[in-house]
Amino acid sequence: MSLSASRRGLLLGGAALLAAAPRRVFAQGPAPAAPTGPFTLPPLPYALEANEAAIDARTMQIHHDLHHAAYVNNLNAAVKDHSALHALPIEEMLAKLPELPEGIRNAVRNNGGGHANHTMFWGVMGGKGGQPTGALLAAIDRDLGGIDAFRAAVERAGNTQFGSGWAFVTVTKDGKLAIVQKPNQDTPLMDGGRVLLGNDVWEHAYYLRYQNRRAEYTRAWWNVVNWDAVAQRYAAAMAGTLKV
Repeated sequence: MSLSASRRGLLLGGAALLAAAPRRVFAQGPAPAAPTGPFTLPPLPYALEANEAAIDARTMQIHHDLHHAAYVNNLNAAVKDHSALHALPIEEMLAKLPELPEGIRNAVRNNGGGHANHTMFWGVMGGKGGQPTGALLAAIDRDLGGIDAFRAAVERAGNTQFGSGWAFVTVTKDGKLAIVQKPNQDTPLMDGGRVLLGNDVWEHAYYLRYQNRRAEYTRAWWNVVNWDAVAQRYAAAMAGTLKV
C-alpha cells in the first residue's frame, strides 16, 4: 500500500469514528447579570403558544426572552449614570431624543425604541384575528379605504421596508389613521406620534417558520391580532392617554 493510500485510509477511518462518537454537549455558562435600572421586561400577556396561528412558540420565546430583554438591559446600562432620566417614561424619553446627552442618544434610540416597540407589539397580539368593529372600523373606513385596503397597505409597508424595521399604524391628535414605515427600532414616538399597532419585520420575528417569505408572515400576522386590545388603544389615543 502506498503512503498516500495509507494516509487516506487513516483519515477516512478517523472521520468514521468521529461520526459514530456521541456528541458532547457543553453546558452554557451563566448569563452575565443584567444591569438594574428603571426599565423592566414586561411579561407576555399570554402563553408562548398563543400566537401559533402566525408565530411559533419558539420564536416568541427567543423574541421576548432574549431580544426584548437585551433592549431593556442595554437601555438600563445607557441611562445608569443619568439619574434625571430614570423617572421619565420611555415614550417621553423617545419624544425628547434630541435633548438627551449625545453620548447615550444612539443607545436610547436603538434600545429604547426596541423596548417601546416590543411592549406595544406583545399587547396587540394574542387574539383570534377577524376584524375590528365600532369606532375603530369607522376610522379605518374613513381614512384608509376599508378593512381590505387597510390590511393590504399595512402588509405592503411591512414587505417593502428594506432590511429590518416596522410597519406602523399611527393616530393623529384628531383621530386620523396613517400607515408609517420605520427602519431598525425607530418609532413614531420619536416624532411625537402615537402608535395604534405595528408589525415587526425584523427577521428574528419570523425566520424560524417563514425563512425569507416575509410576505407570508405579514399576511398570517392578522390571524393573531387582538382587535379588542387595538380598539382600547384607539380609545386611549382619542382620550390622550395612550403611552407606548
